[in-house]
Amino acid sequence: MGQVMLLFLGVSMWLLGCCWITHSAVTVHTAAEALVIGVNYGLIGDDLPSPDKVIALYTSRSITRLRLFNPNATVLEALQGSAIEVILGTYNEELQRLSTDASYAADWVQTNVAPYASSVRFRYINAGNEVIPGKLASYVLPAMRNLDSALRAANLHVPVTTAVATQVLAVSYPPSQGAFSESAAGVMAPIAAFLQAKKSPLLVNVYPYFAYAGSPRDVRLDYALFTAQDVVVRDGSLGYTNLFDAMVDSMYAALEKSGGTDVDIVVSETGWPSGGGGVGTTVENARVYNNNVVAHVAGSGGTPKRPGKATETYLFAMFNENLKPEGTERNFGLFRPDMREVYHVDLSP
Repeated sequence: MGQVMLLFLGVSMWLLGCCWITHSAVTVHTAAEALVIGVNYGLIGDDLPSPDKVIALYTSRSITRLRLFNPNATVLEALQGSAIEVILGTYNEELQRLSTDASYAADWVQTNVAPYASSVRFRYINAGNEVIPGKLASYVLPAMRNLDSALRAANLHVPVTTAVATQVLAVSYPPSQGAFSESAAGVMAPIAAFLQAKKSPLLVNVYPYFAYAGSPRDVRLDYALFTAQDVVVRDGSLGYTNLFDAMVDSMYAALEKSGGTDVDIVVSETGWPSGGGGVGTTVENARVYNNNVVAHVAGSGGTPKRPGKATETYLFAMFNENLKPEGTERNFGLFRPDMREVYHVDLSP
């Protein structure tokens, strides 16, 4: 979550009043449904439990997917034999060299993927996090290509993608009008073509919280928390009862306009801070949001634009991390560093 002040464009149009909801839906999942849910494992803290304890915690809570932002040998060793599927990211600072030096990409694969491939289930390799638009954006696609070539040369069949924030959009309301900004479109269109050709998804970090926090008078809290009982946004024949689906569908619309009609979206981050002094940052709101997003995506209903297809989603994050900037950034964790719950989220089948 590099770009924390996410102000969902067109936010004033999501409108109408705001009300505090203090109850959570009951969540009941089958084993198959639970597979669409993962949790981000961040390491920006000096009081976090050891990776072996963390992976044991994932397993004990039936969390079957994990996103690791950067290669970490100790974490990868702890993941061996766990059956947890892993999104493995690169450092943003590596993108330039990964894009211009195929041998460096090959070394990256031989160091960070190949030694673990027989015992760690790599789901995706994630080249860069939230660097589009920006000074590193032009390196993303060449880095993806070099990593893809290096993986294939090593006989490793792992899809390569990148993660973007919704700031890549210039238009997001209504969702059907979603379109990439001028500064992002020139990069996103060829990335969409690459992903479509490879049948790989785009990773998108989706935070209704920041849309609400940025405009609490215009964005209904129940709309952000999945607790609205009515259609809040009407988009032609489609009706939206929650902001999460609207944000995902605006990204689908932008991909379609850029030639990525068949590219799936994986929500690589979503969450709600339980503290830190921001608007709406309560333990109860965080509990309600995270339980409801799990129930929503596990229910396999999809979004209004893509009905019937569950949205693979990763909660942010496993722990509160004390070396992040003060405020809400330190308070997205489901667990405290001593592995006690901040609040309960039903993640088990």
